[in-house]
Amino acid sequence: MSKRAFGIDIGGSGIKGAPVDLKKGAFADDRLRIPTPQPATPDAVARTVGEIVDSFDLGKDVPIGVTFPAVMLHGVAQSAANVDDSWIGTNAQKLFAEATGRHVVAVNDADAAGYAEARYGAAKGVDGVVLVVTLGTGIGSALVVDGHLVPNTELGHLEIDGHDAESRASDAARDREDLDFPQWAQRLQRYFTVVENLFWPDLIVVGGGVSKHHEKFLPLLDLRTRIVPAELRNAAGIVGAAALAAAAEKD
Repeated sequence: MSKRAFGIDIGGSGIKGAPVDLKKGAFADDRLRIPTPQPATPDAVARTVGEIVDSFDLGKDVPIGVTFPAVMLHGVAQSAANVDDSWIGTNAQKLFAEATGRHVVAVNDADAAGYAEARYGAAKGVDGVVLVVTLGTGIGSALVVDGHLVPNTELGHLEIDGHDAESRASDAARDREDLDFPQWAQRLQRYFTVVENLFWPDLIVVGGGVSKHHEKFLPLLDLRTRIVPAELRNAAGIVGAAALAAAAEKD
């Protein structure tokens, strides 16, 4: 496997990229951030991705991974969150490859972040089934089994008690309904109880911006599964994308 790879994390407000030291799971140079074009159409976003790659002195053999806020089936976007709906059905992987002149691996953003936590972060060295859940505008999920990613799990959209799970248990729901942390923890308790009964994970890792306040809600949960906060925070998407690109190259 390569010693370095390049990761790009596409979000609704910003597109960020950096070279990654794959041994350390850390940026090998300063991250570059460019605001996401509005509207975030495929061509506009692809141009920005190309601009970020061209801003670094990368060898042509450096693997490039790109996260995208959508279900990704073999590089094709099946949905679109916080980007233009014209992405649906677009072969993002092919588009980014054409924009950069390089081989690119395109993956779901939550999958990339989860893989990074499993390989370098809070779940490093944990065997078996690791579930990484990001709590934010929605609920993102990544399932890693013995170091192998099971992509596109979308566990934020489980129907629980007649509701889409993220509509009740996301951090956005906490803000929208002005819930305090104990009230929100009751909803998280219900969500994580259902999830652990479906997957029987060995470890649950909780990410998303609210994870920096983990001491206010994680101790309130009563689960049989050990549950811990994520470690890589905002770097997880870039690091995970780069690592998945390098892993794909090896395969």
